[in-house]
Amino acid sequence: MFRYFCVLLFCAWAAAAQAEIRVLTSIKPLQLIAAAVQDGVGSPEVLLPPGVSPHHYVLRPSEVRRIGAAELLYWIGPDLETFLPKVLAGRSRPSVAVQQLAGLQLRHFGEAHHDEHDHDHRPGSLDAHLWLLPANAKVIAAQIAADLAAADPANAARYQANLIAFQSRLEALDARLAARLAPLAGKPYFVFHEAFDYFEAAYGLEHAGVFAVAQEVQPGARHVAELRARLQQAGPSCLFSEPPLRPRLAETLSAGLPVRLAELDPLGSAVAVDARGYERLLENLAEALGGCLEELP
Repeated sequence: MFRYFCVLLFCAWAAAAQAEIRVLTSIKPLQLIAAAVQDGVGSPEVLLPPGVSPHHYVLRPSEVRRIGAAELLYWIGPDLETFLPKVLAGRSRPSVAVQQLAGLQLRHFGEAHHDEHDHDHRPGSLDAHLWLLPANAKVIAAQIAADLAAADPANAARYQANLIAFQSRLEALDARLAARLAPLAGKPYFVFHEAFDYFEAAYGLEHAGVFAVAQEVQPGARHVAELRARLQQAGPSCLFSEPPLRPRLAETLSAGLPVRLAELDPLGSAVAVDARGYERLLENLAEALGGCLEELP
């Protein structure tokens, strides 16, 4: 009987040791970073569905319940997910706003030479697209690894090994991307959303302008003419939109001009969630930028 009882105790301990820590992130890039740290132990979940903007979102009741159930929750912070602070105020488990982590390299809108900004980004406010800098991803991953080790000591060594491997791969990737993108400095391109300043700063690029238009308002003929004049003045250039939909304005602005249309996805919407997903997000950005800019004369 005593032996049977010991077996039951061991089984219960083993099940507890192997229980997956439920990690929830607000956006997919954070999920990809968490996936690198949890590799082989668990799979992080993401709150926002694919293709939606974290700038404007309304939580459903089922999503509020998911927030309450997660053991560890990571979000960028109130400068990005404005819909989260009220909900998180009632949460008793750990919630980490990664924009507050020590060691991050942070930027504010208005630091670049251009002075245009889209409607979500006021000059002087924090640029919350901080995940697009590999050095920041290392800081975020280190925090997640520490939190997981504290919540799941049985797997602490695995989390630390995953962290070291992730950071090492990022250093190698950073060198490859720098070599790929350095020759493209100064080539003109435009964006509809000022989301890429961290990535650009890391690799010596700078967009020539932001075609900031409110999503719900079709720009007037005068505004369209002004934007087309910008493109004409730039000569051969690239105009980048973001998935899932290319703005109809992109076709209107580029018609008859030597402008190549392409996409940049700062959220990695189509990237598979695994240990190397974050790296693919950055690789895809470099490939999209390089693929278009390299075709310019």
